[in-house]
Amino acid sequence: MAKAKHAKTNAIRLLEQQKIQFEVIEYETGDGQVDGISVAEKIGHPVSRVFKTLVAKASAQKLFVFVIPVAEELDLKAAAKVIGEKKIEMLPVKELLGYTGYVRGGCSPVGMKKLYPTVINASAQEQGKIIVSAGKIGMQIHLQLDDLVAATKAKLAPITTTQA
Repeated sequence: MAKAKHAKTNAIRLLEQQKIQFEVIEYETGDGQVDGISVAEKIGHPVSRVFKTLVAKASAQKLFVFVIPVAEELDLKAAAKVIGEKKIEMLPVKELLGYTGYVRGGCSPVGMKKLYPTVINASAQEQGKIIVSAGKIGMQIHLQLDDLVAATKAKLAPITTTQA
C-alpha cells in the first residue's frame, strides 16, 4: 500500500478506503511540462501505459468520464455510442473543478465529487497496470486496470480515434 509523505488527494483516500494496491509516482512540474507525453517521459514509463482523464457532457448536463492513452484523442462519436448518447461534447475547462473537484492536468478518474459513468479505452487491457492522475498536478497513480475498473465502476470499450 502507498505509505509515504505525499499529499492525500481524494483519489488516494478512496483507493486506500477500498484497500486497493497502488503506487504514487511524483514528478517535477516547475518546467510547466505537464502534458501526458511529457509526464510519461518524466516518470520513465512508456507513453502507452499513461492515461489521461477527460470529462464530457451530453445534452441534459449528464457527465461522463473517459480514460484514454495520453498520446491519443477521444473519438466523440464512438464514445457517445458506447454510453448510449446521440452526441457528447467536452466539458469546458472552467466547469471541470466545479463538477469533479479536480483541475485540468490533475483530473483523476478516481474520487470525483460524484461517481460519473466511466469508460476506459479498451487498449488498457494490453497494459495490465496503467497510470492515471492522482488528482493533483505532479502526482500519478500506478495500479492494476482491474482495480481502476472496480474503483470507478468503469467499462472498457474502444473510444479513441485510430492513429493513421
